[in-house]
Amino acid sequence: MNLISAFLENAAGAGDKTALVTAKGESISFSGLARRSAALARHWQEKELNKGDRVLVAMPVGIELYAAIAGLWRIGATIVFPEPALGLSGLRHAARMTSPRAFLGTGAYRYLRFVVPELWRVPLMLELGDSGAGGDPLVEVEADHPALISFTSGSTGQPKAIMRSHGFLGAQNARVAELLAKEREDETDLVAFPVFVIANLGQSITSVLPNWKLSRPHEASAEEIARHIEAHKITRALVPPSICQVLADSKTDMGLDAIFTGGGPVFPDLMQAMTRLSPKTGISVVYGSTEAEPIAHQRVADILPGQWEAMERGGGLLAGPPVPQTRVKIIDEEIVVTGDHVNKSYLGGYGDEENKLKIDGDIWHRTGDAGRLDKNGCLWLLGRHSAKAGEFYPFQVEIGARGWPGVRRAALVPGTNPPVLALEGEEPGTGVWQKHADILGNLQVKKLSRIPLDKRHHSKIDYRALRKIAG
Repeated sequence: MNLISAFLENAAGAGDKTALVTAKGESISFSGLARRSAALARHWQEKELNKGDRVLVAMPVGIELYAAIAGLWRIGATIVFPEPALGLSGLRHAARMTSPRAFLGTGAYRYLRFVVPELWRVPLMLELGDSGAGGDPLVEVEADHPALISFTSGSTGQPKAIMRSHGFLGAQNARVAELLAKEREDETDLVAFPVFVIANLGQSITSVLPNWKLSRPHEASAEEIARHIEAHKITRALVPPSICQVLADSKTDMGLDAIFTGGGPVFPDLMQAMTRLSPKTGISVVYGSTEAEPIAHQRVADILPGQWEAMERGGGLLAGPPVPQTRVKIIDEEIVVTGDHVNKSYLGGYGDEENKLKIDGDIWHRTGDAGRLDKNGCLWLLGRHSAKAGEFYPFQVEIGARGWPGVRRAALVPGTNPPVLALEGEEPGTGVWQKHADILGNLQVKKLSRIPLDKRHHSKIDYRALRKIAG
């Protein structure tokens, strides 16, 4: 049941087909990646890394990272990934929460072992090595054997540790595979989400890694992305909304067959801008969370006129029908989900009491998002449940406000009464925005030079920071 088995089976069949391409144009085939992961596994076994050992990994995104992931899973080790958006504090938190037996750091990250107190107690320091010729390690593991520990973003409190078993990741990859089934034999994806790279490795789809700084996608260059797409014959892009905005602002059709976007809300104005810019590109929006990825999926071309109108009039943001094998309920206006690929408990149980529900013997995850299901079973998002102000949830006013003259970004300030709507942009005249707000009801406008966004994808409002600024 080792998750790496699917990759190895595909590697044998795909052979010299390219598996990964880096931002610098370096590449490796499926068979080459399999050989490299085997060499790493042999090397680490010689260092006495064993099945079940937790390994805290700090590496740049690249070929060696994915070879290391495969190598560690060959052994049956459990990978611990800190939340990158939290920097050094995230790494220290991950070390405290998981008590890893080993640390694997490359490049500048190697020196963290000397300056991070939590790493001083880690007994085994790993490096990228090669034991030379040898066997092909593949330790048998059970479906519930821990494969990966990652962390929530911490945007609503202390980051929680999510343990994913091999069975869980297998179920998650199955849902992603259904979503990303290749349409052509030479399918080549530009992938900004690590979980999708792993899914592609299991489907023999070539993944090209981003050529922008992952922590600052909004600063990416559309011209450089276009060159990247052309150089590597990329057919699809799997990118956050911030990159979609960069592409839309460039007014240049990238000529892609498809774009999949998520990791933050994709508002109607951006959907429409992308459709106008690239009418032959199939654009799909994926809704999910760290604990449940994916939950729902909506093709923009399938949105009906009445649904566009409902979004503009305060009906929320259409997320589409839930993906197969995912059950969704609305409890007290909050979206809760369950399924084989939905996390049932956090590491150590920290966070379970407030985020998990037991209903008829099943464990359901509280997403923290307000929403509704329409008569056709489609899911609509209303925004963060905790970000309500007065009678409004965020998306009930933010979507419409984005269409007002001069507005670049809109955000409802949580807990304000009367509700305050923060706006970023260039107001065309004194009181123009407030006049629009008055039509909606008792809503006060507050102009901000910059509305704070999340550090992970720069695509979601940081409502905690917003409340401190404008509350």
